[in-house]
Amino acid sequence: MSNFTVNAVARSDEGKGASRRLRREGLVPAVVYGGDAEPASVSIQNKELVKMIEDQSFFSSLLTLSVDGKEEQVIIKDLQRHPAKPVLLHADFQRTTADRKIKIIVPVTFANFANSAPAKAAAKFAVEKNTVEILCLPADVPAALTVDLSAVEAGQIVHLSDIALPEGVEVVSLRRGADHDQSIGYVYSPRGAKAGK
Repeated sequence: MSNFTVNAVARSDEGKGASRRLRREGLVPAVVYGGDAEPASVSIQNKELVKMIEDQSFFSSLLTLSVDGKEEQVIIKDLQRHPAKPVLLHADFQRTTADRKIKIIVPVTFANFANSAPAKAAAKFAVEKNTVEILCLPADVPAALTVDLSAVEAGQIVHLSDIALPEGVEVVSLRRGADHDQSIGYVYSPRGAKAGK
């Protein structure tokens, strides 16, 4: 898992006017909530945060938030971006504690399709969903989840339940029952492809 440290400064001024002022100064207004502490308003350098979010693993990692030198573990819960400029408008961070499970979105990777019988018969695999929301303790957050496609069959639809889950990790949708076992990809034969090609 990537190790990101987000440097922030506590702020007491709130409201739209204060947020606009911060943005003019190249800062992103943000809120930290959760855990056993009160929500706190902070500001972060826009250019620092923009650079960090270029790495997709930022969104599925435990982050170290350093507020005026005091560190705590958080995850990013929401990020509002400017529609046209490389400017972040607002960020929400959730505190984590070692003994409390968190919900976090992590990437899903699809492996070994090239070794499957359909692939050898010129079939393709279409990804429908490449992230999934999981529930686990902060220490158990995986960098990514993997689906092994080596045994898929022609025309097969791959579901959330086909993801290999490490111990202590649950898919949030599947906690709601079998009718929430969404498809995340499928095997298909392109037009004109012949078996054994």
